[in-house]
This record gives sequence, C-alpha cells and structure tokens, in this order.
Amino acid sequence: MDVIPSPEQLGNAAANAYDMVFRGGVADLRRTPARIIDEEPKRVVYRYLPQHDEPQHDLPVLFVPPLAAPTISFDLRRGCSMAEHFIAMGHPTYLVEYGSIAFSDRDLGLEFWVRDVLPNAIRTVSEDAGGKPVQLLGWCLGGIMSLLAVAGDSSLPVASVAAVASPFDFTRVRLAAPIRVASNVTNGFLGTALYRTFGGAPAPLVKWAFQLTSIDKYLTKPLAIATHLDDRDFLAQIEAVDHFMAHMHAYPGRTMGQLYHRFFRVNDLADGTLDLGDGEGEIELADVRVPVMAVAGKTDVLAPREAVFHLGSLLPSAPEVRIETAPGGHLGVLTGRSAAATTWTWIDEFFADTAATASRPARAPLRVVA
Repeated sequence: MDVIPSPEQLGNAAANAYDMVFRGGVADLRRTPARIIDEEPKRVVYRYLPQHDEPQHDLPVLFVPPLAAPTISFDLRRGCSMAEHFIAMGHPTYLVEYGSIAFSDRDLGLEFWVRDVLPNAIRTVSEDAGGKPVQLLGWCLGGIMSLLAVAGDSSLPVASVAAVASPFDFTRVRLAAPIRVASNVTNGFLGTALYRTFGGAPAPLVKWAFQLTSIDKYLTKPLAIATHLDDRDFLAQIEAVDHFMAHMHAYPGRTMGQLYHRFFRVNDLADGTLDLGDGEGEIELADVRVPVMAVAGKTDVLAPREAVFHLGSLLPSAPEVRIETAPGGHLGVLTGRSAAATTWTWIDEFFADTAATASRPARAPLRVVA
C-alpha cells in the first residue's frame, strides 16, 4: 500500500483482512483434479484431468518431487499452479507421490527411489500415454533422482529431463558448510546418531530446516503482510507457502544417511558418479543421453546457481544442455508469482523443442548455455 493509502486500497485491505480473519484465508487451495493410474507402496502415480478441451501435446510430462516435501509444490494454489499451467498448455500431465514416511521405512535408501519407484512410475506414465517417451520435471532432490534414474537405466522411455533447484556440487552450498565442519570434527558420528535414533529426519526437523533457509522472510512476514494488505495475490501466495510448509514429510533413515555422508560430507555427486551401495555398481551421469535443462533460483541458498550449473559439466553424452536462472529462492523458483513468466515458460519451450526432435536420428552433442 502507499504511505497514504487511497480509498480503493483501504477497501481492498479491509476485504482481505476480513477474509483472512473470518473466512479462513484468501488463497484458493483446492487441488487440481487428478485420478490415480497406479498405486504401490511408496509410489502413487496420478494423471491430472484436463479442465477443458485443451489440445494434447505428443509427449507426457511427469512431475518428480523431492522426498520430504509435499507434492503440492507442483500445485501450490489456483492461479499459481504448475499443474494448471502445463495442463493449459496441452501437456498430458502426471505426478508421482511417495506418501508419508514412518519409522518402519528407515531402511529405504536412495536406491529404492532411483532403481524402483521412479523407473516404475516412468514406465507407467509411458504406458498410459500410449507408449510415448516421458518428459521428466524434477524439483530439488527430485531432479537429482530423475537424472540418476535415467543414467542408471538406458531402457527407460524418457525424452528429456528438466531439473529445477537441483544442486550437484555441495561445496557450493554455503548453508552446508557448518554441517561439513561438524561432521569432520566428529567423523560423521553426530549426524549418524541423530538419523539412526529417529529412523531418519522427522517432519518437524525438515520443516525447521527449510524455514531456516529463508529466516529473513519469516522474521519480516508480519511487516510484509501489513504493507501488502491490499494485494490479494501477494497475501494468497504467503498463505499457500505456509500451507505447504505445514505438510512436510520425514526422510527415511537410510536415505538421510546417504544424503548426509555421500552428498554433504564428501560431495560424491560432484564428479558425476554415485555408488548407491546396492551391489549394482556406480551410476554415471555421463550415461544420460537425453536433452537436459537446469534452472537455478537467483536467491536460492539451498541450491545456489553455481551448485546447480555444475550439472552442465557432468553430461558429456547429453545432446543438449540448457541452463537458466530465474527469480526466487528454493521454492519460489519453482512456483513463485513470477515463475509462470520464467521457469514454467522456459521448461514448456524446452519440452516442446525436445518433443519435436525426439523421433529424429541422433546427432553430435550440442551444448546450449544461457
């Protein structure tokens, strides 16, 4: 609002305040309609239902969320939903969901998600779409797991991969520096003891860690609300993000241990190879042979641009690699209010280009860096 609000601003502010206090909020948090097409333990695959008679593109899109974060990250609120956007653009759009994590799931490691959950979800989507190859869109760890799954199984029907806010060089993640120092001092004992005691990372701890990455916004949120009380869309975004934060899941113990030791402590992923410890040998990102796009957030402290863009040096066999920087932090780059004009549009164009060339003969590697 202006320093001296206009009558219109005062009226809007009053209406918004009334809805926030007496009507439960200003955000439309209804989920985009979807139906289950496959359901197994820790793997539920949904197909979003087109709202109108949108033309359907040839290739399906599968949203791949990270562990612990709720899948509403791809469907944050009406008017700011990646699911709505891709449906409106005519993509057959799918989502894989892992469900809640219990103490009994503590033995599930990255190999379970990379070699079992995602490959089966990808094949399910391809089959549902008439055997067409799938375009993967992963956020954070979801982007990392997507690329590891593609690298580990060349038979997967995948046309391209877009990774948003997915770090591949954890030495560039400044927020992780204290973790590395503490783990080196204790030889990893402190972190190991914690995730073994709790069977992983409990949901409240995950929520607290996520909030810590944007602590300045949480401290200034009351002032931001007061100064934008007339801006309904601004208030709706804050409300939707709070709703997202309230639905965090836990990390299973073995997966948390692998992330702690392999990624944060010794930065295994930075050389493009990863041994999941399942006896199947190393996965090499050099085996990714489909086009890839990486998008980093300008103010993302969990996945800084340098950590995300490191992926470009790990994909010598990919026919094309595009890298972009969009406004926003870790969640904002995926589904902030400016994402529709940046991240979503770039990915949509990337998918359209790769869909058009998916059936053409292979060509020499080409790297496009923006």
